Amino acid sequence: MNNKKGIIAWCLFDWANSPFPTIVTTFIFATYFTESVAHNKITGTALWGHTTAYAGLMIAVVSPIVGAIADKSGPRKPWLAAFSFLMIIGTSLMWYALPNSNYSVWLLACVFIATIGFEVGTVFYNAMLKDITHPDYLGRVSGWGWGMGYLGGLLCLVIVLFLFIDNAVGLPTAQAENVRICGPFVTVWFLIFCLPLFLYTPDVPSKALGVKKSISQGLKALGDTFKQLKDYRQILYFLIAKTIYIDGLNTLFAFGGIYFAGTFGATLSEVVTFGIAMNITAAIGAISFAWLDDGIGPKKTIYISLFGLMIFSSAALFIQSKHLFWVLALLMGLFVGPVQAASRSFMARLTP
Repeated sequence: MNNKKGIIAWCLFDWANSPFPTIVTTFIFATYFTESVAHNKITGTALWGHTTAYAGLMIAVVSPIVGAIADKSGPRKPWLAAFSFLMIIGTSLMWYALPNSNYSVWLLACVFIATIGFEVGTVFYNAMLKDITHPDYLGRVSGWGWGMGYLGGLLCLVIVLFLFIDNAVGLPTAQAENVRICGPFVTVWFLIFCLPLFLYTPDVPSKALGVKKSISQGLKALGDTFKQLKDYRQILYFLIAKTIYIDGLNTLFAFGGIYFAGTFGATLSEVVTFGIAMNITAAIGAISFAWLDDGIGPKKTIYISLFGLMIFSSAALFIQSKHLFWVLALLMGLFVGPVQAASRSFMARLTP
């Protein structure tokens, strides 16, 4: 059950896919779109929000369907690979999004496709947690994974800032080549570091049902699940609550860089530096709270994390100093990782 190589490889997948939310969703492409691609900042912010919302709706519809089918077919890795491929396609094609409003639809389409691939793929990645470690270590392994993710995002941002944004490699800048290259960079990073999971992390065996039977039985099982929700009220309540607070967290991710740039006039370099600092505190929080999760339970860990997020994010709305905003944002970062990691371990514990 506690396969160390498999657990390390599983955690490394968080390291592999972390550049997508960091570079694309929050700090670089979100800012690039609103500042350079969209017709104006207000329109750009609205379009970015609509795109992430529509992607979220699609994820909400697709995830339970493919999840139910996967439960019947057995292995999670093929599904994870398939949706990861969508993310790879989306991030690779971001290179072609020139700093011109004519490319708004192109970039938003790339973000839409990549977001669906990233989020639905994460469903299968998270589902592997319960099969690779003992129940007593679910919180720690989940927290270590999130911590690895934030450290990966941190290193990615440092590399991107030095090589591309500050342009140590000397790329042309007339058409924002030094920014657009960040999309393919995310692709390459993911392809390199996702391999250990597919090679070393154990997967559940195939049930040899065949495609048609897996789909029919999966859809039937999904219907039965909805009928039986009244018998699993704790799971239902948790899913409703998680839908609300993770939506709030996703809003912070989607608009964090945009808000910092728009409200305080931060340059792209400053936004990336801000992202680096936030990833440091988020990694510290995710790793240090991992033991707390197994000690006092994921539910209390979620309570503590949400309380910290509400306090510091609310305070950040009322300040006008860039330096004070930095302080509050970094403190808020301490609670971002733990609420995500504890939510993952809590679901693993609740699911029969």
